[in-house]
Amino acid sequence: MNKKHLVLSLLLTIVASFSYAQTQPQGNVITLQQALNLATTNNISIQQAQLDEQGAEYRIKETKGSGLPQINATGQLAVYPSIPTQLLPGEIIGQPGTYVPVKFGQKYNATGGFELSQLIFSKSYFVGLEAAATTRDLYRLRTQMSKEDVLYNVSSAYLQALQTKEQFNTIEANYNRLVQLEKILTLQYKNDFAKKVDVNRITVNKTNLENQRETLASAYEQQKNALKFFIGLPIDQQFELSDEATLENTVLPLTADANEVLAQRTDYQALQTQKKLYGLNVENIKGRAFPTLAGFGQYNYNAQRQEFNFFDTSKPWFNTFVLGVQLNIPIFDGFQRRNQIRQAELEVKKTDLDLQNLTLNTQMSLDNAIKQISTSQLAIQNQERNVQLAQEVYDTTNRLYKEGLSPLTDLLEAEVSVREAQTNLNNERLKYKISQLNYLRARGEIKNLIQ
Repeated sequence: MNKKHLVLSLLLTIVASFSYAQTQPQGNVITLQQALNLATTNNISIQQAQLDEQGAEYRIKETKGSGLPQINATGQLAVYPSIPTQLLPGEIIGQPGTYVPVKFGQKYNATGGFELSQLIFSKSYFVGLEAAATTRDLYRLRTQMSKEDVLYNVSSAYLQALQTKEQFNTIEANYNRLVQLEKILTLQYKNDFAKKVDVNRITVNKTNLENQRETLASAYEQQKNALKFFIGLPIDQQFELSDEATLENTVLPLTADANEVLAQRTDYQALQTQKKLYGLNVENIKGRAFPTLAGFGQYNYNAQRQEFNFFDTSKPWFNTFVLGVQLNIPIFDGFQRRNQIRQAELEVKKTDLDLQNLTLNTQMSLDNAIKQISTSQLAIQNQERNVQLAQEVYDTTNRLYKEGLSPLTDLLEAEVSVREAQTNLNNERLKYKISQLNYLRARGEIKNLIQ
């Protein structure tokens, strides 16, 4: 080996032993499990769904309250600047065939009292009570659906950000290696041990990696911002991702039948509940054709004065007390109820179509997830072999280059091959984890991520 390659070999040995410093994490390290737990507490869409669920409880109480006694206090003060006149037959005063104008009442009139009503029978009311309980179930399921959507979004965003971080580390390692190699070749060039074209090649590759590194760094921060949004954390809060993010072991069944998993999917349960609610709406409209019976009572005090002296206790007030029941029998409503029933029945049919569509979508999601998991498992094995082979090629080429038996272009190509193999491996690992996530979601088991 000549002096030129001996110096180069020593310098490259120093580079090989150089340990680059990765970017130090800023703030706390958040694991996937911690991110999911934070999201279920802080996410705004979940909080909104929980408020809707609380609102449903108040609507239920409102429905029940319509069947309780209704009591109102009433009061009225009327002033008649001109007292109404009535015409009475003249026979009452011995003037047959004529009419005598007579004024009735006083200038000032006051009335005060209480009114009581109590529903005794209404078919619509009893159907409404059942619908109220069903509404509670529907909003509970919608809250669960919001949680599952957030769990999926957080997991997906976390895995993608983690993959970007791993890709950044790969590029960072290669970039640091090229930076050191550029310094060595620049020094060699100044001492006539290397060619200018070799220095330029290294510089071009280093610049390309620098651009990729900056792009990945920016993408990583953007993905973390999206993760903060889903979690419900302030954008200025700093944290790093844990290098380990594993989902529960996903055992592939021999067959994936959507009908076997639909019952445990929250969105399927919500559609079934919605269908029941629409059915109750049909019954509620039909119930309006039944008679309704209600009791009522009124207790009033009234007084009439020629002058405004209602607070004079020596003047009399007269009371009235009435009790009774009221029966309403619908006879003809211009076919409004019939058309309302048909509209409500259409909502039931539309929900049936939604259930069919969900079944088909679930089957497609299961099939696609299972195929992607199988494909990614095989691809990961192949890419791991590729990384190993590419690393062996690089090590051999590096040794030959230091011995002066291989050109710099071969070394750079080997370095690119290692980088591409590592990138492909990272991508396949991400696809595998995302397909696991999709599989859990299709089976309605994504909620198990926080159990």
